[in-house]
Amino acid sequence: MADIRDRYDALVIGGGIAGMQAALDLGEQGFEVLLVERTPSIGGVMVGLNKVFPTLDCSSCICTPRMAESAHHPRIRLQTYTEVRHVEALGTGFRVELDCKPRYLDEETCIGCDECELACPIEVPHEFDYGLGARRAIYIPHGNAIPQKAVLDVEHCIFCGKCERVCPTNCLDFTAESRTVHVDVGAVIVATGFEILPMGTKPEYGGRLPNVMNPMAMERIQSSNGPYGRVLRPADGKIPRSIAYIQCAGSRDRSIGVPYCSRVCCMYALKQALLLRHYIHDVDVTLYYMDIRAFGKGYEQFYRRAVAEGVKVVKGKVARVTEAENFDLLLRVELLDEGGRVDEHRYDLVVLSQGLIPAWHADGIIDIEEDADGFVHTPEIKLNPSFTTMPGVFVGGVAAGPKDIPDAIVEAGEAAMAAANYLKRFRWRSRTPAAAVAV
Repeated sequence: MADIRDRYDALVIGGGIAGMQAALDLGEQGFEVLLVERTPSIGGVMVGLNKVFPTLDCSSCICTPRMAESAHHPRIRLQTYTEVRHVEALGTGFRVELDCKPRYLDEETCIGCDECELACPIEVPHEFDYGLGARRAIYIPHGNAIPQKAVLDVEHCIFCGKCERVCPTNCLDFTAESRTVHVDVGAVIVATGFEILPMGTKPEYGGRLPNVMNPMAMERIQSSNGPYGRVLRPADGKIPRSIAYIQCAGSRDRSIGVPYCSRVCCMYALKQALLLRHYIHDVDVTLYYMDIRAFGKGYEQFYRRAVAEGVKVVKGKVARVTEAENFDLLLRVELLDEGGRVDEHRYDLVVLSQGLIPAWHADGIIDIEEDADGFVHTPEIKLNPSFTTMPGVFVGGVAAGPKDIPDAIVEAGEAAMAAANYLKRFRWRSRTPAAAVAV
């Protein structure tokens, strides 16, 4: 891949849906953008989802066109498998230190043919499928990955040389090393997204049990390109006939340091439950909830549709999840609508509606403040929702707090406009006007 230039108009940290939207909006205004993503492919969480609520549109059908547009835009430089190590204010701009991790191959000559992956004898759990599927020690991240280039996992590679022997372009380089790059930019947009609260945070919910799943893993097994090709439970490959969702399993709980509502958990659980009713027609799906928060346009109607199509919603607090024989699961529940009566129910599969937590922290990297919950602090949230505590640094998407996909896209657009205004105010340009027009 061509070397990174030493100067850009803006740096966007994070290649998920918000980061791509911010980069595209800036690029369309004529600004030169460096889009940095720490994983080997852009797309973020959204590219791994099955469908989106409330329309049930294909998630990849929405996300992959933006991925392709970001990769081919003449004013966006895409830099994957790279981490931002430090951002320092430099006059009206910033000096950025990047750590470019090696893929152990020449990205210019790799054609993404997949021959190396097919030849590799080592299999390890695949992060994209949340450990349910497998990948090789050298692999292309997933079918929709951009760039469609392989990456070598040296931690699991045994250096047998089989991938090197089958490579048609001889692009592998086992001696490659990470490199540090310094870049000057005029503005920074933080769009680092979120992670799901780790399983096992609440041990009473049985997060270590094989048939207790996190919601992102359920997204993958519901997807047509998922690890199983159909909905099966992980422990034994059985088609589940009874499934329970436990709401607020990682939100609204001060005991685990997540006192806030993650906003999307009710809706993604309802979406998955409704799709389960479509995929397995005789399945019993029950949501145990404290409150149903259907906050967006069409969300209340979607909730009513899910109930009308057979999804059961029960107001109750789950006290614990234990394993019974044959990997089944027992839920002990306090039924709030029945005077607090305690009951036990048996299910084939349990999904924990885990909350959203920040995927990245600014501490030691960039001098912006974070709120007590770890999300980026926005001091002018009503008038300038993308402003941070550092002039020239803006935030978009879930990096500023939990939200759904439409809100993340809108806020990313606002961050791009705020960054554009900042760049124009200080007349920052990465190139001379003539050169910029000629691109």
